[in-house]
Amino acid sequence: MPTFEEARKIILDSVIPLGVEKVEILTAVGRVLAEDIAAPWDMPLWDNTAMDGYAVHADDCPEAATLQLAGFLPAGGSMTEAVARGTAVKILTGAPIPPGADAVIPFEETEEKDGQVVIKKAVKPRDHIRFKGEDVKAGETVLAAGTLLRPSEISMLASFGKVFVPVHRKVRVAVLSTGDELVEPGEALAPGKIINSNSLALAAAVKQAGGIPVMLGIARDNRESLREKLVEGLRADVLITSAGVSAGDRDYVRDVLSELMVTQAFWKVDIKPGRPTAFGLRDGKPIFSLPGNPVSSLLTFEEFVRPALLKMMGHRRVLKPLVKATLKEAVRKKPGRVNFIRVAVEQENGEFYVQSAGKQDTGYLKTLLLADGIAVIPAEQEDLKAGDQVNVHLLDGDGGMVEA
Repeated sequence: MPTFEEARKIILDSVIPLGVEKVEILTAVGRVLAEDIAAPWDMPLWDNTAMDGYAVHADDCPEAATLQLAGFLPAGGSMTEAVARGTAVKILTGAPIPPGADAVIPFEETEEKDGQVVIKKAVKPRDHIRFKGEDVKAGETVLAAGTLLRPSEISMLASFGKVFVPVHRKVRVAVLSTGDELVEPGEALAPGKIINSNSLALAAAVKQAGGIPVMLGIARDNRESLREKLVEGLRADVLITSAGVSAGDRDYVRDVLSELMVTQAFWKVDIKPGRPTAFGLRDGKPIFSLPGNPVSSLLTFEEFVRPALLKMMGHRRVLKPLVKATLKEAVRKKPGRVNFIRVAVEQENGEFYVQSAGKQDTGYLKTLLLADGIAVIPAEQEDLKAGDQVNVHLLDGDGGMVEA
C-alpha cells in the first residue's frame, strides 16, 4: 500500500499533457497555452503620447513659454508635417508623436487662449512619450507554452491580432457510480435506496478543474452492467468510478477492470479518509476508482484526480499550495496514516488559525460545506494540541482548492 506522497507521484508520473487544438481567443480563457507566442511586431508600433496634451520641441520650453497652436492630432490620426519651432500640436492619448516633437506636456500644465498655448513649466525631452518597442520588441517571446491564459494574457494575444490560440485539449472524464442502492436525482426513493449524488459531485469537480464530464449513470452490482458501463467509460480520456472497490461480496469494479486489460498501479492508499482508492492504466489512460462515501470521494478527487487532470490539460502547477496554520483546539490522531481534516479557517494579523469544521466522520457531508480548508496531518504525527501548527490546503469561495 503506497503512502499519500507515493500514490500521488505514481499518478502524476503516469499522465502526460493531451494534444493541441486551436480555439477562438475568448474561449481560450482558463486554458493552457500549448506553444510559445512571439511578438510579430514592436509594441507600441510607433512613438505615441501617454497623455492628452501638446506635442512640442522641449528646447522651446526650458521654462514657462507661450507657443503658437499649430494643429490637432487625435488617437487614430497621423501627421506627416513636422512640428515647427515655436509651435505646439494638440494631441490626444495614443496618437503618434508628430515629426519634430520630442515631448508632450499635459493639458493640466497649460492654458490655451486665442490660438496660443501657455506652457506653465519647463519641459524635458521624452516627457510623456511611449516609445516604439518600449513594451515588447518584435520577435520577443511574450507568452511561453504552459502559460495559463487569464484576461491579461488574452489582452496581449489580442494586441498582436491573434484570433485563434493553440491550447491543450480539455480532458474528457467519464464518471460512473456503482451500486444497486442508487437512484438518480428526481426518482422516487424506495426503502433502502439513496440518491446518486457522487456522479454529479464528481462531474462538478471535473468541470471546475476545466475538464468535460461524461456522465455514465449507474452501474448495478453485477458484472454485466458494470462491464457495459466501463467499456463505454474507457472511450474517454479518463475514467472515474465511485464505490465497488472495497472487499465486499459485490464489489466487482477491480475484477472487471482487470478483465478489460486495466493494469492496477495500486489499490488502497495510506490515508484517512479515502483508503480504498485505486488507480490503474490501460494504454496510458488513467482510471481512478474512488470510495463510495461522498466525502471520501470528493477528498480523494481533490488530492489525486484533480492534479492529474490539470497536468493532462497542460498546467505546470498542479498541486495545491499549503499554508501554515495554528490549531485553536486539540486534534486526536493515531500514527500510521495521513489524515485529512476539514477545518474552518480564520485569519488574524496575517496569520491563519484553524479548528474542526464539525464531525469528521465521512458520513457528514455538511462538515465539508462548512470547511474553509483541509488540514493535512502527516502519517507519523500523533495527537496535536491547541497551538500546534499544521499544513492546510485553503478552499476558495466556490469550494475548490485555491491555486498557487
